[in-house]
Amino acid sequence: MTSTFAFFRRLAFPACLVLMALTAASGQAQTQGPIVPKAGTVVQKSPEGAIRVKVALVTMPVTVHDNKDELVLSLDKTDFHVLDNGVEQNIETFDLGGEPLSAVLVFETSSHIAPLMPAVQKSAILFTQTIIGPSGDAAVLGYNDTVDRLLPFTSDHDQIEKTIGSLKTGTSGARLYDALSTAVGLLRNRPVSRRRAIILVGEARDSGSEEKLGEVLREAQLSNIVIYTVGLSSTAAEMRSEPRQSGPISATPPGTFGLPPVPGQVQTPTTEQQREGNIDVLALAEWLVQHATDAVKDRPLEVATAATGGLYQSTFRDRSIEKAIDAIGGELNAQYVLSYRPTGSDAAGYHQIKVTVNKTGLKVRTRPGYYLDAPQS
Repeated sequence: MTSTFAFFRRLAFPACLVLMALTAASGQAQTQGPIVPKAGTVVQKSPEGAIRVKVALVTMPVTVHDNKDELVLSLDKTDFHVLDNGVEQNIETFDLGGEPLSAVLVFETSSHIAPLMPAVQKSAILFTQTIIGPSGDAAVLGYNDTVDRLLPFTSDHDQIEKTIGSLKTGTSGARLYDALSTAVGLLRNRPVSRRRAIILVGEARDSGSEEKLGEVLREAQLSNIVIYTVGLSSTAAEMRSEPRQSGPISATPPGTFGLPPVPGQVQTPTTEQQREGNIDVLALAEWLVQHATDAVKDRPLEVATAATGGLYQSTFRDRSIEKAIDAIGGELNAQYVLSYRPTGSDAAGYHQIKVTVNKTGLKVRTRPGYYLDAPQS
């Protein structure tokens, strides 16, 4: 009861601002997914079978905070600047979080988090109230040694809450990457008029997945999917660690390392930064997407959110799960959605996106880029 009251009290005023902003933006064109082929474009397939076309429209959610970490809802289209591989782009459409949401709610159900399961189950109503909302829909997945589709997409809040409230722990495995891949596949087929998000509650570990994290994040970026994660852990040291969003400048060229490898270990940005005690999560996310690999041992939840412009929330105690969900719901209702048609940079490979605003003292977060396969001959 206390959490619900706090939720409505916190969102009462921001909700008014969101409503005003949505009213002002109602005349804007409807946004679409990031990949929209031009008329007559020949669709190409990569060797893995994934569809690839030349990007005609890039769409991305953008979240802005002030220096007090409060959400900023008063910006307009002229306040934003978008760079694609260093080339400034013309913002074609602009909106503030008004489109209905399709979400896949993903829960670790391994035996490792059994002590935390009651707290997860009790949070069910928060998922429907603060994340799904009256116009959204959701599907529910669970994962341990298998990935289980517990509920297909539905807007029935009672069914969603009942499914979460009846989650049961299973085996000791944690196929995190496979669960994310399944969620991306489900969202890829949702209407382009809907925003797409994955909210995952689990530990920062993977066990037994067949999918590679880099490939999953590459597909999430191309499908305009934002990943939000709530980290569960019984390790006190990990719960006390602060997410790192920046790191020292490398003294060696990209792709090279200043130290010899640890015997028997392949060198990656993850392994080298772990040796030096630093992890630049955003740089690691970009590296994983570019190389379509799974060479990440720690912080996969943070990496997934950094790659897609989402939010990672670490939980210190059971009751913090509610606070984490509340924070994610607040962001989902206060996102700017920008789209542009890339000009001056349509080469295959990784495209880095940078978004800035005219006003000082504001922090902008969005996905760092997207990857395009080379056309097949």
